[in-house]
Amino acid sequence: MGGAFLFSFSLASVSLLPLEAAAERAHSKSADVRTETLRLDGLEGPAQIRIDRWGVPHITASTHYDAFFIQGFNAARDRLWQIDLWRRRGLGLLSEVLGESYVEQDRAARLFLYRGDMYREWLAYGNDAKRITEAFVAGINAYVALTESEPDRLPPEFGLLDYRPARWHAEDVVRIRSHGLLRNVVQEVQRARLICAGGLELAAAWKRLEPDWKMAIPDGLDPCKVPATVLNDYLLATAPVSFRQPDQAVAVAQTLALAADTGSNNWVVAPSRTTTGRPILANDPHRAHGVPSLRYAAHLKAPGLHVIGAGEPALPGISIGHNDRIAFGLTIFPVDQEDLYFYPREGAGYRWRGAIEKVQVIEDHIPVRGRAAVKVEHRFTRHGPVVFADDGLLWAVRAAWLEPGMAPYFGSVEYMRATEWRTFSAALNRWGAPSENQVYADVDGNIGYKAAGLTPRRATWDGLLPVPGDGRHEWEGFIDMDHLPTEFNPARGFTGTANSMNLPDTYDIARFRLGFEWSAPWRYRRLWQELSADNRHSLDASTRMQRDYHELLADEVLARIPDLKSYDAAGELLSGWDRVLARDSAAGALWAVWFYHHLTPAVARALGGDNAALLEPLDPWTVIDALDGKFPKLDRRTILRSSLEAAWATCEQKLGADPLQWRWGDLHRASFVHPLHAHADQQLCKHMNLPSLPRGGSTNTLNNTTFGNADFLVRSGASWRMVLDVGDWDAARMTNAPGQSGDPRSPFYGNLLEGWANDSDFPLLWSDAAIDAHTVHIIHLAPVSSD
Repeated sequence: MGGAFLFSFSLASVSLLPLEAAAERAHSKSADVRTETLRLDGLEGPAQIRIDRWGVPHITASTHYDAFFIQGFNAARDRLWQIDLWRRRGLGLLSEVLGESYVEQDRAARLFLYRGDMYREWLAYGNDAKRITEAFVAGINAYVALTESEPDRLPPEFGLLDYRPARWHAEDVVRIRSHGLLRNVVQEVQRARLICAGGLELAAAWKRLEPDWKMAIPDGLDPCKVPATVLNDYLLATAPVSFRQPDQAVAVAQTLALAADTGSNNWVVAPSRTTTGRPILANDPHRAHGVPSLRYAAHLKAPGLHVIGAGEPALPGISIGHNDRIAFGLTIFPVDQEDLYFYPREGAGYRWRGAIEKVQVIEDHIPVRGRAAVKVEHRFTRHGPVVFADDGLLWAVRAAWLEPGMAPYFGSVEYMRATEWRTFSAALNRWGAPSENQVYADVDGNIGYKAAGLTPRRATWDGLLPVPGDGRHEWEGFIDMDHLPTEFNPARGFTGTANSMNLPDTYDIARFRLGFEWSAPWRYRRLWQELSADNRHSLDASTRMQRDYHELLADEVLARIPDLKSYDAAGELLSGWDRVLARDSAAGALWAVWFYHHLTPAVARALGGDNAALLEPLDPWTVIDALDGKFPKLDRRTILRSSLEAAWATCEQKLGADPLQWRWGDLHRASFVHPLHAHADQQLCKHMNLPSLPRGGSTNTLNNTTFGNADFLVRSGASWRMVLDVGDWDAARMTNAPGQSGDPRSPFYGNLLEGWANDSDFPLLWSDAAIDAHTVHIIHLAPVSSD
């Protein structure tokens, strides 16, 4: 099979009766609960899955490891195609079922697999991580086996693509590394290209470095000799799967890697400042929206284990949530975990510290559907995978996430079972990737924060640009976790993070050069502004914060234009705006169109000229600097007037001539389109694609809704939200858009979307009584050998 798919698939060929019956019962409080009984090979004892009316599975198992077996089984029950595709993408097995168009992506993915010692790998996560994972994948395989005997359980995507799900091995889970939020080789290349185009000044304008840092060009680097395509293999390895044009995957990955804010918010408030007298913890990770959702909520209960919250469906455990003693939530702490090295070629090798070292070559064979396997060769230097080679230079990536124990998010299997701050902190010392800000609270009233992640120690350079691989720029081990920020029971009574620079003023950045590229500060400032002003914080207050659309960036920008009203109708409309970027706001629509679509690109053109495209996405601080007159060649008033006039014209074109009828949400919409919708017939497509819904906000509001400047459509944000009253666990609130299931036939496929778009939530149930009151489906499980 070559490029485009030729399959078609009809919904009529799939049995909907069991799922439709569940849908009817899910919406009927008086209907009997649906029940079924299954016998599973590999299960140690009797177990049960209770599915509540929002689609959250509550798992009760007889043994500790049965809980993970059932978690894997249930993840496959709801997300089989998603996790099968995740595995194939990560292991480089797409071509096996999708054809030769995917050979290059498979080759790139295999280049970035973990290839180290598996003993060290498993030990890095804790004593029983391997056994947990073996149980988890055995559960997945049990469901795969069930689809073989009961084909109606197979999600329709497998019919669309005409293949069947594969069996898993425990090593698959930890060898795949390319799905994390990774940084910063893409930024290194972009920065080198900017220096080539306009010097260090242009590179500095692209993105502010924090803490304040003077960048220098490493000895031996010619920025103009960095190939524009040097990272194509890296980008292919980290790209999502495209079902239309696989060759566009590089461009997609480049865009995602340079996206302004793929981050999160979290905070925790001490009992002394809450209305409940208990800690309140909130978390809302911001990731790309899609069908199905990135995260999956689950509840695991077994001897020695009781935990609930969200994880990634292809991994065992819970990374965001709580157990019966502690609560936890994460955001990205943007440590620089990557470096790009270059080497003048010396025959079949390169020179390192005066000696010639050979490039290691590993032969591999990629299975391809409909033809013989393709032989490929992977090359490695001492630093890592070779991603580019020409007649003169080799280029290789060194990544902390390729070290033992770095499988993204897998470290949660240890900390989710902690019982107090000491054991939680100790577990985080094992956490490697991606680097995170973790907030914490416990039932004894303690709160805390700890940054965690494997952090290279660079003594001789700052990691901002590619460097020679000749031995002068080596990682001197890793920074001890004790040198990353942490606090326990802070006197202020709260703490929180939002991917912005949060190093203490006393932090020795010259000694610990952990990273200089952070998210813009507006979400972080708004978070602290709200928490500082609230001495009686409630669950409702945390929920309001997660729904907050106040654009602090607009406060900064518009305050710098005291004569705003002189700029005709546009200035009048903006001057009366409350700075809330609500979906029904006319002034908000004008602000977003003006600042993001016209003013920022105008500043980029003024600074970069023909190289303006290299400045995307331009740091908002650079726009503020322009308004402050820091760029003499930029005519401030001319740019303001022309950009406001252009923004007004754009709003008229897209929203109509009457500004009273403008609505930001008419431009700023969230779409959940299934990646295979173009390959389905009309009936199935109707089930696969979900409604496009209006949203408020931007990348800089607490309620994060990042969009592309060209079309304003929401591309990422908080699809998962959670608020916890620590100790009163049934009071917990959550949402997960568009739904828990990835099967278009399920009542839980898109049932949470409308509530999410309207910024509402639902209870994350904990107690048996609360769960029983809302259960719509019970699956009784027993071992095959059971009487």
